[in-house]
Amino acid sequence: MTEDTADSGTGGRGPTRRHLVRRALALGGALAVAPFPAGPAKAVPPPRHPHRTLRHGSPERAGLLPDHLRGLVTDAESFLGPSPTHPWYAGAVLLAGRGDTVALHQPIGTAVRYSAYDAKTDTGVEFPAERQIPMATDTVFDLASVSKLFTSLLAVQQLERGALELEARVASYLPDFAGAGKQDVTIRQLLTHTSGFRAWLPLYKAPSRAEKLRLIWNEAPLSPPGTKYLYSDLNLISLQLVLEEITGHPLDALLRDEITAPLGLRSTRYNPPAAWKPRIAATEDARPPWSGLDRGLVWGEVHDENAFGFGGVAGHAGVFSCAWDLAVLGRTLLNGGTYGHTRILAPESVELLFTDFNTAFPGDEHGLGFELYQHWYMGAMATPRTAGHTGFTGTSLVLDPTTDSFLIVLGNSVHPVRTWRSGSAPRAAAGNHLARAVQVRPARGRTSWFSGMATAASATLTLPELDTAGTADTAETTGTADSTTADSGGGFAAPCGGTPNPGRTPSSWRPRPTTARAGSRCRSRPRVTGRRRGSTPRARSPAGRGGCGTGSTRTCRGRAG
Repeated sequence: MTEDTADSGTGGRGPTRRHLVRRALALGGALAVAPFPAGPAKAVPPPRHPHRTLRHGSPERAGLLPDHLRGLVTDAESFLGPSPTHPWYAGAVLLAGRGDTVALHQPIGTAVRYSAYDAKTDTGVEFPAERQIPMATDTVFDLASVSKLFTSLLAVQQLERGALELEARVASYLPDFAGAGKQDVTIRQLLTHTSGFRAWLPLYKAPSRAEKLRLIWNEAPLSPPGTKYLYSDLNLISLQLVLEEITGHPLDALLRDEITAPLGLRSTRYNPPAAWKPRIAATEDARPPWSGLDRGLVWGEVHDENAFGFGGVAGHAGVFSCAWDLAVLGRTLLNGGTYGHTRILAPESVELLFTDFNTAFPGDEHGLGFELYQHWYMGAMATPRTAGHTGFTGTSLVLDPTTDSFLIVLGNSVHPVRTWRSGSAPRAAAGNHLARAVQVRPARGRTSWFSGMATAASATLTLPELDTAGTADTAETTGTADSTTADSGGGFAAPCGGTPNPGRTPSSWRPRPTTARAGSRCRSRPRVTGRRRGSTPRARSPAGRGGCGTGSTRTCRGRAG
């Protein structure tokens, strides 16, 4: 089932992938990389702490501000109420951290609340209070499309081992795939959703696995491969078939042997056993017309119809996991592929996950399997290298290598029905809070100012008046630029044409607007931008301007971090 928008599918039809507004939220410049490199363009520097493992600890130990983490929880709890009409989720588990420290691991709400959905009254039928199950830190969730990340990691492992080639045609591994104009689709295009496949097909209606595969073999691309970004479950289902063909093993066995067992992810697997059911968050009362299958309350089995039709094991959906296991996976990738002394990927392979292969499609940045720079659910954590994914059931994972931070929000937002929730507001709000929790130290000096947060807008940072006492011939001030959501700027006050005299009032100074982008040269535009990087804007005050009669020019310097 595709996800993740305000509009939910009915009659077994998956909802549209994203809101168009998402494009308006993709702020700032894109990372310039080759459109589809066969490998990293340059050597990848090793992580500073490649063997880090996770532990619980204080926000201070993680280098995070506790007030903003408390705000993250408060905001998340608000979505347990009308959002705007119904709760966005019945409950959630929130996990946030930085470096080797999990500073927040908080369950909220209920994992199992409703026994059914009453379509006539648009209300949930609640279990008796004694049968409801509260969320716990170890609650297991149906990850939905976050499962795609595991399939992608398995594929990158095979790329690393030489059993799979990124630019190879899918049909070279699966000859039946070549029909209906798909003969030129490549492995890279499956991983970056540029194959041309439509969002999904109701494969679950086919009576057998062979009939399901025949639907894929006969499916024609909606657009020529490589010419358009179209998010599709069929890409990862096709990749599953490739992996099973080249390895000779089913996908669930590959997941166990190559990822979960080596990393010790004991709560991550396809088809969880019945003994896990009390720990699993319930999903939907699945019945037509909003669901394509009549299954009643789905609890302990995969929610996605197509994954269910494949016996619970599919490349696009079906993995169950908990917040801690996902944090370990995220820490592994931020470490460059290592957790403790276990390596699942080389650093160069991990770099492919954080490299944008979709430079031809601005707003749809994508590494191999991982989405990049998506403000619509990453919030202020989004940078050109921030990677993550969402799941239709209410799940998400975000990794920010710029700040070495990670965020997991696991909610049961289709409980009791998929039509209750809309958008990704809780995810984006959590991302905003974690981004603000990361301490941004002044690039120079001890004082910093904050201009506020805004979406799809430039924020102006107005600096206080400078103390001119004892100044030299160069004016200097220190400021910090908020990290990610918008350009943060401010006017840097400069002496008017010459050296200020001690004791002269600040009113004798004049503003000299400057701008810097990630440490680049200044330009005469009134803003300073940056993503948690130090920069030194410089502006020259031309002779004779602003009523200043000197014959020299002076340099004004400021720092933004």
